[in-house]
Amino acid sequence: MAQSTVTNLPAQYIQDLGKDYGTQLAGLTSVPLNTDLYAPQVAGQDAMQQQAYNLTSSGIGSYEPYMTQANAYSGPQGYQDFMSPYQQDVIDASLSEFDKQSAKGMAGIGQQAAMSGNLGGGREGVQRAEYQGTSDMNRALLQAGMLQQGFGQAQTQANTAFGQQRNLGQQVQQQQTADVNQLGLLGGLQQAQTQAGLTATQEGNRLRAMEPYERMGQYGSGVMGLISGMGNQYQSQVTPNPTPLQTALGTASVLGGIFNPQKNT
Repeated sequence: MAQSTVTNLPAQYIQDLGKDYGTQLAGLTSVPLNTDLYAPQVAGQDAMQQQAYNLTSSGIGSYEPYMTQANAYSGPQGYQDFMSPYQQDVIDASLSEFDKQSAKGMAGIGQQAAMSGNLGGGREGVQRAEYQGTSDMNRALLQAGMLQQGFGQAQTQANTAFGQQRNLGQQVQQQQTADVNQLGLLGGLQQAQTQAGLTATQEGNRLRAMEPYERMGQYGSGVMGLISGMGNQYQSQVTPNPTPLQTALGTASVLGGIFNPQKNT
């Protein structure tokens, strides 16, 4: 008994379109994509950011010289740098004048003793001893007072210098911190602008690289629409994570069924 074979093929123009699509797809996918053109890039540090980093690194401990100097003004020896170089001269002159006046007083005791006829007597000796003791005490008090006054003035000046040095150290830190913050802010803005330019270039390169695949996907979708009678259902594959090549290859596998005629016996 004779057998007949019936082959159901799509319309010739659809077969032609499918063949053309397959040929173009094979040619397109045979050329590897230069992904370096649209690989992600990261903007490097801006010059102002680098300056801020360097300033931060070099500025660490910048206040220490001021603190070291401030510490020299503290402690039991801190006042010495502020002692007047003329203080001892003033003290010596004051004590010398005191001694002169004391000597005059002692001479007066002798004169009074002579006038009273007690010169060299016990009463004169007691008076001289009392006078000398009082004079020595007053002399010591005078000297101590002048020394205390000089020390107090020097100590006050040392305390003032100590506070000034500490303030200078703090001001240096604050100014450096302000500079670092400002440089970091401006550098960050510039880095962001540079990054935006790199991203825009990357996206432009990616769109140009994907454009042939977009057209191929549109073409394949149109052919599939003709086969199914549903019309063009293609959706763009240009996304942040594009897969147009996979889509195009998937379309090719579907269209491959066109060229596998069904045989009925």
